[in-house]
Amino acid sequence: MAPETRNLIAAMSLSLAILIGWQLYVVEPDLQADRAAYEAQQQAQKNQTATTGQIAQTDVGAGQTSTNTVVQDSGVRIKIEAPQLTGSFSTMGGRLDDVVLKGYYETQDNDASQIHLFKRFDSDSPYFAEFGWVASSGESILLPDESTLWQASSQILSPDSPVTLTYDNNEGLIFYRTFSIDEDYLITVTDNVRSNRNDSITLSAYSLLRRSDTPDTLGLYILHEGPLGVFDETLSEEDYDDVRDAGRQGLTFSPQQPGGWIGITDKYWLAALMPVQSNKAYFSMRSFASATPTGPQDIYQTDMLGEVMRLDPGKQISWQTYLFSGAKKVTALDQYAEDLNITNFDLAIDFGWFYFLTKPFFYAISWLFGMFGNFGLAIIVFTIIVRLLLFPLANKSYKSMAKMRQLSPKIQQMREDYGDDRQRLNKEMMELYKREKVNPAAGCLPILLQIPIFFALYKVLYVSIEMRHAPFYGWIQDLSAVDPTSVFNLFGLLPYSTDFIPQFLSIGVWPILMGISMAVQMRLNPPPPDPIQAKIFQWMPVFFTFLLAGFPAGLVIYWTWNNILSIAQQWWITRNLEKQSNA
Repeated sequence: MAPETRNLIAAMSLSLAILIGWQLYVVEPDLQADRAAYEAQQQAQKNQTATTGQIAQTDVGAGQTSTNTVVQDSGVRIKIEAPQLTGSFSTMGGRLDDVVLKGYYETQDNDASQIHLFKRFDSDSPYFAEFGWVASSGESILLPDESTLWQASSQILSPDSPVTLTYDNNEGLIFYRTFSIDEDYLITVTDNVRSNRNDSITLSAYSLLRRSDTPDTLGLYILHEGPLGVFDETLSEEDYDDVRDAGRQGLTFSPQQPGGWIGITDKYWLAALMPVQSNKAYFSMRSFASATPTGPQDIYQTDMLGEVMRLDPGKQISWQTYLFSGAKKVTALDQYAEDLNITNFDLAIDFGWFYFLTKPFFYAISWLFGMFGNFGLAIIVFTIIVRLLLFPLANKSYKSMAKMRQLSPKIQQMREDYGDDRQRLNKEMMELYKREKVNPAAGCLPILLQIPIFFALYKVLYVSIEMRHAPFYGWIQDLSAVDPTSVFNLFGLLPYSTDFIPQFLSIGVWPILMGISMAVQMRLNPPPPDPIQAKIFQWMPVFFTFLLAGFPAGLVIYWTWNNILSIAQQWWITRNLEKQSNA
């Protein structure tokens, strides 16, 4: 086997070994630890329920999980007006069920509608946040539920105007619920209960997120969409299918440490519930069927239950919940994590295995965006910075490849002289490499280093809300989407759409530029003496052109500029070596 072929196989094998090793020694132990922690939490919860009378997590929202959805809102709608959010909520039930994200649209069309995160409880596809109290087993207490009509202190919820809802159950309990909203995406909900009863009671505060309109999740481990949370500082992500299989009893989490958070995530949007991080809470993810005017639907719920609180006569108890409902902006999540002491709140963004690279890459590109005002330019400058950081290794590699190119005639002659004697051929080639101080495997290292960089940058472009609908120049109006041009309509010159053509065939301008740059780069490499390997290398630019046609345009721009810089560096090194050899 030719040394070049061995080097290629070795590089591919090493890359595969890295991925497998990561799975076996990093991912799999984490999964096993999560499973063990989950089992321990389940057992701890059972023990606590049996010994202390803890309110069961299955009681969370028990009065609200009926099989029929309320179809008529008889309450007063309170308007939500904040810098980043708008919408409303009803005094019927006191649920936050109408939240619209300002500045974000479904598409880039002029008539596109704004992102509607929460949807009214009386709509065909409700999605809302609910808050309330549950009583300990055996206590019969009239508590506010989905049909309760609250009295509101004002008609507008804004950063300067909190709204307090009041409900008197006429049995000695008065309930207060205060909503306050900040300048970004955080709504603080404070529930208070004052007792005028003659006896003591025990209550636990709960909050939940419930939705019926689930997105088409992508699978293939590209991105997580669905229920998630952080318990005991460990991220737990569950698919909708897993939650549906768990049914009404659900997947329960009883952290040993106080704090944590739970929510439901889409690709770019997040709804999350958090207690005051010094308080202990119990969490669950569950599903149940519901009848709606449009037919039966699967309902998904994530909820949080506070610890039991004793309410004595003449006293008052209180529980505070934070609700994040908005775009998954990295800076916003990091700021809330710092201000509220929330552990791993940024993991709501699926940065993937290469988190240690992805998040720094995001901040680097964002900083460059602040300098140049365009994410496309920021990616190009970022490419140059990466090339500068890898310059010493790439320089050594290209020098070795240039020398290999000069040695190609000698290697070819050796193959002709010793073609039938593989042992002698390998010995002579190794001696030649030793005399000329050439390492045939040196060209593999930059390629291996590019693999995690490529995937980390792919994640930045794919999951970061900041990259969504971010324009470059010309026809690229969304760096997170594929190049919209197509060779089948002459890149837009012919007046018809190519949406019916599979994306990997509908090749745009930037994937073609990337393929051309890759072909030029490979022509500067030493030609493989093995005919089969030469054929493979010859078709690699074509293969990658089709492959990257379905990748975000920003990633294709990065790869193209990376190739151009590699060509310039490789040409300069080869030219200098040729001058030295001719001197």
